[in-house]
Amino acid sequence: MFPSSIREKLTTAYHICAHLGLDDHTYTHLSARGEDGKSFYIYPFGLRFEEVTPDNLLQVSLDGHVLSGREEHYNITGYYMHGSLYQERPDLNAIFHLHTPAIIAVSSIKQGLMPLSQWALHFYGRVAYHPYDSLVLSKSQSDTIAQNSGNKKVFLLQNHGATTCGSTLEEAMFYTYHLEQACETQCRILSMNQPVVEIDPKYGYYIVCDRGYLVCPISKRKTFFHK
Repeated sequence: MFPSSIREKLTTAYHICAHLGLDDHTYTHLSARGEDGKSFYIYPFGLRFEEVTPDNLLQVSLDGHVLSGREEHYNITGYYMHGSLYQERPDLNAIFHLHTPAIIAVSSIKQGLMPLSQWALHFYGRVAYHPYDSLVLSKSQSDTIAQNSGNKKVFLLQNHGATTCGSTLEEAMFYTYHLEQACETQCRILSMNQPVVEIDPKYGYYIVCDRGYLVCPISKRKTFFHK
């Protein structure tokens, strides 16, 4: 059986991220907007991604109140960040916040994500940036992040990590995978300490704008990633 409910799909997303090594023990979080449009599902802080199940997901209001489920620790950073984004961005139905070493490294250089690979071209001219301002511990901080996201579905939190979003969970997963590949590739290229060849901007805009390269081909699938 393929996962069909929002809870099942979000659980699958947690497990895929764990399998790919994109989790950070217990310190990152994925969410999906609830069926009512006014709440979201997120894991209980303290669990590892592989421990998430459809039944232990929390349902949280957009202003950070736990509506259903059992939590051990109040996850103020997760609740504020996801809640503010869902409030500010009605186009988003899934939000993944991650901080892998490769993503943090790229977020910490002034050039940010560079056009060095075809993976990076998924995001050519489509990445927002937010300056580091400590952990998100207040609603004003999370509101600023949401405002700085503009209309982008991928944004780098400088010196911190990334947030990848989508109109569906499938779309958010698609961008998450390709962003990690782009960042890992950039780190490897720059580590060779050799002159770098960047992709000509005209090809970046051509691929993204004219060919719709950024459009996630699986964003409207009814089933989640499957063989």
